[in-house]
Amino acid sequence: MASLFARMGLLRQPPKAWFTRTAGDAAHGVELTYLGTAGFVLKAQGRTIVLDPYLSRPGIAKLLTGPLRCNEALLARHIPRADDVFVGHAHFDHVLDSPALCLRTGARLIGSRAVCMVGRAAGVPEAQLLETAGREDIASGPITVRGLPSKHGKVLFGRVPFPGDITDPPPWPPLIHQLRHGLVLNWLVKVGGFSLVHVDSAEVLNHELHGHQADVVCLCAAGWRTRPDYVADVVRLLKPRFVLACHWDTMITPFEAPMEMIPNVDLGGLLRQIRAVGAEPLLLPQRASWSF
Repeated sequence: MASLFARMGLLRQPPKAWFTRTAGDAAHGVELTYLGTAGFVLKAQGRTIVLDPYLSRPGIAKLLTGPLRCNEALLARHIPRADDVFVGHAHFDHVLDSPALCLRTGARLIGSRAVCMVGRAAGVPEAQLLETAGREDIASGPITVRGLPSKHGKVLFGRVPFPGDITDPPPWPPLIHQLRHGLVLNWLVKVGGFSLVHVDSAEVLNHELHGHQADVVCLCAAGWRTRPDYVADVVRLLKPRFVLACHWDTMITPFEAPMEMIPNVDLGGLLRQIRAVGAEPLLLPQRASWSF
C-alpha cells in the first residue's frame, strides 16, 4: 500500500539538500540519534535513554485491521541498549515498541498512566514502570528528565486522532484504536550544561514552557500549521540554538527503507519558519546522529 501511495505521488522523499550533513561539535558529550517519527536515542556520560521509539511500522493494511505487533528483531538490531525509555503519549506510533524494548533491556518504561497501562498489558513488570503526571524531575543516572504537560495536535483533518485515556490495560497485541493518547508530555532533558526539549505532538502549552530553556528542541512537524504561532512560541519561550524537525516521515514506510514524507506536511515551510524566528533548523535522516 505504501508503494501504491508513492506511485500516486502522495509519498516522496525530501530533497537531499535539506539534510544537515555535519555531525556537530560534541562540546557537551551528548549524542542524539534520530529513529524517524518522534523517536530518538540520547547517549551521554555512559547512559542511554530512548524517546518514543517506533521502528516496527506495520503497513497500512495491518494498521487498519490489526492486531499490531512489535518487530522485536528489528528493534534489537537498531536499539541494542536502553537504560530508560520515555514515551510522550500512548498512540501506537509512540508506544508500540517500548514494552518489548524494556522487557529485553531491563529499562524502565516512563510516561503517563496510559503509557504504563500499555506496559502492563505487554507484561512489563511493575518494578520497571514509572508513572508521571509531569512537573517532577526523574533521575536517569546523570541525566534528569521532566515531563511538561501538553496536548495532542490536531493532525488528522483538523482533529485529534484516537482521543481519550487508557485507564485499564488494553488488549495485547492491540488494535490501533485501543491505543488512545492519554496525557501528553513533552520531555525536558538535562545533562551537564546541556538541555533538550522533545515535543512529540504539534502542540505546546505556553505556560508549561515558561521558565525553561533548551539548547535543542526536537519539534514535531506533523500538523504544525494547525497550531497558531507554534514555532514562534516554542522558540520565543525556550530560546534554543537548534530546532530539529521530527515526526515528518510516514508511519507506514519500513524503517530500513528510504524515508518518505507525510503528505502535505510542508517540511520545507517548517524549516524556513524555524530560521525566520531565530533558530537554526536541523534535519537528520533516519538512523543519523548529531553530537552536541
